Amino acid sequence: MNPKSILGRYLIKQLVFNFLAVLMMILGIILLFELVELLRRTSGREDVGIGFVLEMAITKMPRTIELVFPFVVMIAAMATFWKLSKSNEFVIIRASGVSIWGFLTPVMAATFAIGAINVGLINPISARMYDLYETLEYRFKTKNPTAILFSSQGLWLREAIDKENVAVLQAKSVRQEHDGLLLRDITLIEMNRQSQPGKRIEAFAATLDNGYFDLKDVKIFKAGEPTKTLNSLRYKTTLDENRIKENFVAPEAISFWDLPDTISFYEKAGFSAQRHRLRYLSLLVSPFLLCAMVLVAAVFALRPNNRRGGMMLLIVGGISTGFIVYFLSQLVYAFGLNGYIPVSLAVWTPTLIVALIGVSVLLHMEDG
Repeated sequence: MNPKSILGRYLIKQLVFNFLAVLMMILGIILLFELVELLRRTSGREDVGIGFVLEMAITKMPRTIELVFPFVVMIAAMATFWKLSKSNEFVIIRASGVSIWGFLTPVMAATFAIGAINVGLINPISARMYDLYETLEYRFKTKNPTAILFSSQGLWLREAIDKENVAVLQAKSVRQEHDGLLLRDITLIEMNRQSQPGKRIEAFAATLDNGYFDLKDVKIFKAGEPTKTLNSLRYKTTLDENRIKENFVAPEAISFWDLPDTISFYEKAGFSAQRHRLRYLSLLVSPFLLCAMVLVAAVFALRPNNRRGGMMLLIVGGISTGFIVYFLSQLVYAFGLNGYIPVSLAVWTPTLIVALIGVSVLLHMEDG
């Protein structure tokens, strides 16, 4: 069926309407629970107002919605198919000579478009809001309303010096050379727990060696004291190579359009970009996963006898299948993240399995 036909546009309209309705409902529920949890955490904090709490809840929502987005699409598709079956519109469409695949074509096209819009337009906004949430969370923990969460430019690291002070390290470039790390254009700031700076150290380069940063061409700035210039300085640290790798910016805080450059940066620096590559490919595959979830919805909801009941089977079967798909995808992603299977296989396996099962069942229903 042509999605631009009258019937195709009607089916697309029904799906989009139900999708928006389910999405608004889920957004409301998530916002309510986030507000309750944040109000519990901020109780007794006189420095935290309701505006700050609301801002944290809103900026965290896109990340949560991203996790449940396939469920939203599946529930919307189930609602659409169940309504068409209950009103006998599905029977009439089939009686007019339209196959199950012709019926699903406009629905799948609309679903793929929703997935593409989510990846291309919504994801950059979601990544930015997730980054803002991390900043707000940092300000909440430090009790400093102007504290800055260091993130995506170059390398930012934070470690505790003692119970009262922390050190923040920024390097504009990091490379792995031989058995060590080479950092260039270093800025190291010592500050208290309220993020108020006490001393700043700048260096042209540094290497990490047995619990020390060997800084070269060093300048030390401290309030009320003249600037000190040193050829070298050994700065004690608890950081090691693995800790530095783990503290690169989270893939979820990077826009889909920026991920290729980020992956290239890490690989040129000699680090593994496995998490970021997995994230990038999973975003690419997500529209196809949404289409697979529509096939699952069709298996449970496209039944001519829905007027006779079976609503409980529809709900339980669909939700259970959704959770199984989610568990399977997370399990396979974990294998890919740890290098047990190729990243592309880890990304495509859940989608292909769900799609093949859905197609098989629908073929059996069509032939039957």
